[in-house]
Amino acid sequence: MTKELSRTSALASRHTALGSGLEDWHGMGTAWTYDTDPNDEHDAVRERAGMFDMSPLKKVFVRGPDAPAVLDHLTTRDLSKLAPGKAAYLCVLTDNGGIADDAIVSNNGDNEWMIVHGSGDTMAFLEASAAGHDVQVEFTDDLHDLSVQGPASLDILNAHVNIDLAKLGYFEHAPVVLFGHPCRISRTGYSGERGYEIFAGGAVITDIWDKLADAGVMPCSFTALDKVRIEAGLLFYGYDMTDENSPWEVGLGFTVGRTKGDFRGKSMVMASKGAEKVNNVCLDIDHSDMVEGGERLSLDGEDVGVINSPCYSRRLNKSLALAHVHPGLEIGSTLKVSGSDFATNATIVSSPIYDPEKARTHS
Repeated sequence: MTKELSRTSALASRHTALGSGLEDWHGMGTAWTYDTDPNDEHDAVRERAGMFDMSPLKKVFVRGPDAPAVLDHLTTRDLSKLAPGKAAYLCVLTDNGGIADDAIVSNNGDNEWMIVHGSGDTMAFLEASAAGHDVQVEFTDDLHDLSVQGPASLDILNAHVNIDLAKLGYFEHAPVVLFGHPCRISRTGYSGERGYEIFAGGAVITDIWDKLADAGVMPCSFTALDKVRIEAGLLFYGYDMTDENSPWEVGLGFTVGRTKGDFRGKSMVMASKGAEKVNNVCLDIDHSDMVEGGERLSLDGEDVGVINSPCYSRRLNKSLALAHVHPGLEIGSTLKVSGSDFATNATIVSSPIYDPEKARTHS
C-alpha cells in the first residue's frame, strides 16, 4: 500500500483479498488490478454484472436555502431545472473557462444536494462560491460509492431492494433499503451499460459488497473500468480533459447552460466556442495490444495529436484509444502512431465505438 494514502475505503480488505495492491487514486487505495483477468471482468460487465468501488470519488453535501444558487454558480448546468430525485452530469470550470473537473450533482430534496467529483479543485471552488451564502458544505468519506453495472444489474438489485428500481429513470435516484441497509441508489455509471450506483455508509458497504458477490456480481478493477469506459467514449479527468481544455474541445458542450445566469468561467468559456485547439476522438489502432499512452499522432509528416487513454478490448479484438487531435480531422482519417519502440497506423472512428446509439445505457 502506498504510504501517502490519506483516505481509506471500508472495502480495502475486500480488494486486498482479491489481489489488489491498493494503488493511489485521490489519496485512497484503489483496485487497479485483481488476481482475476480484467478481460473476464470486462465480459462480466457486458454480459451480466460487475461492480466497481468508486469510493475514491469525493462526495460533498451542500445544504441550506442557498444551496441551489451556490451550485448553480459553481457548475455549467442550469440547476434550476433539476428537480428532487434527479441528477445531472456537468463541468466545473476555472475562471479562464477551462475544465477544473467533471462531476454529478444530485438534488436530494429539502434543500439538500450532493456533488460527486474527482479532482481536488472542486472543493476549493465550491467553498469560494459558498462564501457569504446561507449554506453548509460537508465533505464525507464515510459515504461509499459502489457501482453495479451490466444488463443483469436491475434484476439482481431489484430482488433485494424495497422499491421497484425499474421505475427509476436514467440519472434519477432515490433513498432505498438494500439487503436491509438504508442507502441511496442512483441510475448512473461509467460503463456504457445499464447500471446503478449505491451510496452507503462504511458500516454497511462491506455487507452489501459481500451479498452482491454472493448474487453473482463480479468485483471489477479499474483496468476493466478503462476498457468499458473507453469503448463507451467516456472521459477520465486528467487524461482526456484538463484545465487546458474547454468543454467544446472534448465533446462536453452539452453540459454548458448557454442561457443560464452567471457561473464561474462563463464569459471565458462562451468566448472560447469556435476557437477549439483540439477535438477528442476515438482511435482504432493497428496493433495487437494496448499502447502505452502519450504516443504522438501525425498526418503527412505533421504532428496532429496525442493519445490520452488507451486500452485493448478482447471483446472487440481491437486496440483502442481516446485521443486529442487537431480540429477538422474527419472520421476515417488514417494517422501515423509513433511510440517509443514501434510505429503503426490508427483510424479515427465514431465514438462511442460500443453501442453507438447508447441504447443499453438508456433502456
